[in-house]
Amino acid sequence: MSGGEAGSQAYDVTESVLEDGLRERPDTADAPDAPAGALGVAELALKPALEAVLMVVDEPATEEHLAKVLQRPRRSVALALRELSDDYARQGRGFDLRLVAGGWRFYSRAEYTDAVESFVLDGQQARLTQAALETLAVVAYRQPVSRSRVSAVRGVNCDGVMRTLLQRGLVEEAGTEPETGAILYRTTNYFLERMGLRGLDELPELAPFLPEADAVEGDSLEGIPSFDVDDSGDSQTDH
Repeated sequence: MSGGEAGSQAYDVTESVLEDGLRERPDTADAPDAPAGALGVAELALKPALEAVLMVVDEPATEEHLAKVLQRPRRSVALALRELSDDYARQGRGFDLRLVAGGWRFYSRAEYTDAVESFVLDGQQARLTQAALETLAVVAYRQPVSRSRVSAVRGVNCDGVMRTLLQRGLVEEAGTEPETGAILYRTTNYFLERMGLRGLDELPELAPFLPEADAVEGDSLEGIPSFDVDDSGDSQTDH
């Protein structure tokens, strides 16, 4: 066999291997570019991969976005999503997969609303610390109220707890106090949803269980540092 014939055969074999490899690769012609560092995602089973991603989304995920992160064609993703949704409905699962607002997300099935409400309104509260519950109660009954006022009622600094309540969406800023410029806080609609209330007027009456608010506040304020500015321009603080 001449060197030219051997080279030609080697070229034919290489070309055949490349053609076979291209035929076996999944169709990704219409899939967006994969993100860097995501090698191997395209080899995952599509439906379990979709389930894993949709378990952690904060808002409905579009088919385009799912196709991008999973390195699959959009039409394959769309078909798999609809098949999953049909499977869950046929199996009578406690959740379903819905196309809402242009994206897909897991939702609790309507038949189990009572169970979900029972957990949200009862079990979820237990996840707040006692300090957070006390602070939230002060805001709810004294709103709009500043942090210093909340600290005065509780007798301890509440800055860290207030940040937690803000992050959880249970309280929000409500302007500033005219006299001091301090930020005021109030509860949110999300707070009402978690408590199962239609409005703040449905909060239970606390008067029978508490001493006079003015007396509590007066006693507590004695231990709160003052940040008023005196005539000399120096701020007065406790050390």
